[in-house]
Amino acid sequence: METRPFEVRWSEPALARLRERLQATPLPRAPVGAGWRYGCDPDFLAMLRDRWIDGYDAAAAAAELNRHPQLMARVEDMEIHAIHVVGEAGGRRPLLLTHGWPGSVLEFQDVIGPLAFPSRHGGRAEDAFDLVIPSLPGFGFSGKPAAPIGPRTTARLFAALMRGLGYPRFRAQGGDWGAGVSAWLALDHAGAVEAIHLNYLLTQPDTTPQMPEEQAWMAAIEDCQQRLGAYARLQGTKPQSLAYAMQDNPLAQAAWIVERFHDWADLRGRPVQDVFGMDRLLTNIMIYVMNDAFTTAAWYYAGAQAEEVRKVPPGRRVEVPTAIARYPDPRNPMPPRSWVERGYAVSRWTDMPRGGHFAALEEPELFVEDLRAWARVG
Repeated sequence: METRPFEVRWSEPALARLRERLQATPLPRAPVGAGWRYGCDPDFLAMLRDRWIDGYDAAAAAAELNRHPQLMARVEDMEIHAIHVVGEAGGRRPLLLTHGWPGSVLEFQDVIGPLAFPSRHGGRAEDAFDLVIPSLPGFGFSGKPAAPIGPRTTARLFAALMRGLGYPRFRAQGGDWGAGVSAWLALDHAGAVEAIHLNYLLTQPDTTPQMPEEQAWMAAIEDCQQRLGAYARLQGTKPQSLAYAMQDNPLAQAAWIVERFHDWADLRGRPVQDVFGMDRLLTNIMIYVMNDAFTTAAWYYAGAQAEEVRKVPPGRRVEVPTAIARYPDPRNPMPPRSWVERGYAVSRWTDMPRGGHFAALEEPELFVEDLRAWARVG
């Protein structure tokens, strides 16, 4: 596998053009007192744009992204970007961390040090991992597929990536699409996967609700889909129609992305910027905008539809030991354990006290402690 070092570099001409586009893009008409009810809050978006133009330090953001070693690997016909940190484990405990949409490798920025070098962060050296944190194909700094692909294809690519980096067996963790990738690694590449850890259940057991708590969960999921799932329906069926509206429109892309962070985070009455920080939100958006990745990331939903990845295939089960971290995720509540165990060999179950869809970014300390405990017990 061919690899080369990689660093994030945003040129001043590109940044100047971005500022020009932001200044030239008018905000659309919005209902009086709209808030977040009909989409991204127009007042918040105006504040975000002002910060982006006048206060956001792109050089500092790039430096933060470059804080850890990165590489570009040629896997099959795809360029895969990844953060690769050889920690105190020294190659002995490899862990693959996979983000989802509309996230990026930035989701894991605050957990890299504590997971790779725990003795520097109040932990024990024996809890250390080697970390591989790729950008999904079509996302961020990774290459763009010629047509939509989804988690099953990504699992094959990531299994090859890990082999190429010298990790024939590894653990995998993921939420959102990362949960789907991790599940399909366990289904299609079980010999390479020691265990998986999920904070979201994308690939569901092929079964129907039987117990009252399962039926109640299914009703809650249907309510979430009705309130929050329109974007997924569009991106899974007609993503190119969205692409025409979003192309070369960084403000529109920002509105579409930040709405998910608002709706899916465990806000508990707090403004979304208090949970993530305005500059962190902007850096995540920049990873899409500066890499022209919004369209191909949106394709991922159509790729997942084509690959039929949302159910464990009939007659099959994930037999790789599976840890579940159930965060209070507003996007999709985690199913009851009885439901999950029909499709997964559940080895650990943790009810988390707080944190939403973006677990590692929202609650990095809880995330780190749960992964450390998971790896200790095998």
